[in-house]
Amino acid sequence: MTTVPRRFEILLVAAFTESDETPPTSANALRSAVVEATGDTGESGYPRYAGNGMEADIDPETRTVEALLIDGAEIDYGLSVRVVAAPVT
Repeated sequence: MTTVPRRFEILLVAAFTESDETPPTSANALRSAVVEATGDTGESGYPRYAGNGMEADIDPETRTVEALLIDGAEIDYGLSVRVVAAPVT
């Protein structure tokens, strides 16, 4: 059984391509939020994470965002999301 991470950081960025030389960071993201597992499963079948105005279904193995709401709304076309390990506090 795979252990589901308790926290991730979601980065909302203007664009992302696999050829980008460096991954985005919270310093160059349009918005970022540390989200924690809610214990629920989303409509996508993946664990639900929430925090700081963001709610997401995240595949913990691939760090793929399967569903995302920011302040209760879907994101606009042209924007992209990345999921990284949450900063240690």
